[in-house]
Amino acid sequence: MTRRLAPSLKEPPRFSPSQALSLHWPDFLIEGWALGMFMISASVVTTLLEYPGALLNHAIGSAALRLGLIGVSMGGTAVALIYSPWGERSGAHMNPAVTLAFLSLGRIAPVNAMLYIVAQFLGGYVGVLLSRLLLGAPFTAPPVSYIATLPGPAGAAAAFAAEFAISFVMMFTILMISNEARWARYTGVAAGVLISGYVFFESPLSGFSMNPARTFASALPARAWTGLWIYFTAPVMAMWLAARAFHVLTPWSERLHHLAKIVPAPH
Repeated sequence: MTRRLAPSLKEPPRFSPSQALSLHWPDFLIEGWALGMFMISASVVTTLLEYPGALLNHAIGSAALRLGLIGVSMGGTAVALIYSPWGERSGAHMNPAVTLAFLSLGRIAPVNAMLYIVAQFLGGYVGVLLSRLLLGAPFTAPPVSYIATLPGPAGAAAAFAAEFAISFVMMFTILMISNEARWARYTGVAAGVLISGYVFFESPLSGFSMNPARTFASALPARAWTGLWIYFTAPVMAMWLAARAFHVLTPWSERLHHLAKIVPAPH
């Protein structure tokens, strides 16, 4: 598929939602599609490995190994979406917290950020609904339970701290690596590796979200609202703080690009 570059997401101050939709509607659709595909992948893999009646669940007796396989799958899915032609066009945010961090750096106009976020919430939710249609009761019943993200046994404070930490590290890593000419093309790989590690090491604390739209997509059909505030505040605050740290540490003259993209250059 031929790569198509999107017009700049930075607009004049009076740029209206209708103008944004006219110019960037493919990018908004891509953002919804990308998070929807991520949710479908996570749903399918988790159900195949964790549903007690699944063959893979019986074949792989080690819970740690199953969790590791889920992590590798999720990291691989993220990398595939980021480096896909569509992902390269929209920037593959797939996460309102990422979009808001780019907004704080002036890389995306407020109206485009708002529509990116709306698309991400809708796309993630549609992805979960399609997963329910495809997988049925094994997906909706415990222990898979719509792959909802909930605080672990350590409690809400630990979940908040964990979500804050992984979100800060993710955004700071993206900004710093994408600003290095030699390594920028590998930013998506770095993000995928972090996701794989987070699933294995951090998910016992918070379920691993790092993404308000991802949490909402599962919480709404599952009616699982416990600790929802954690997943709406920690990632946004942490990624904003990471953007501020990048802004302080990296002078304007040393910034490789000013694009709202995970990977700024063709791979």
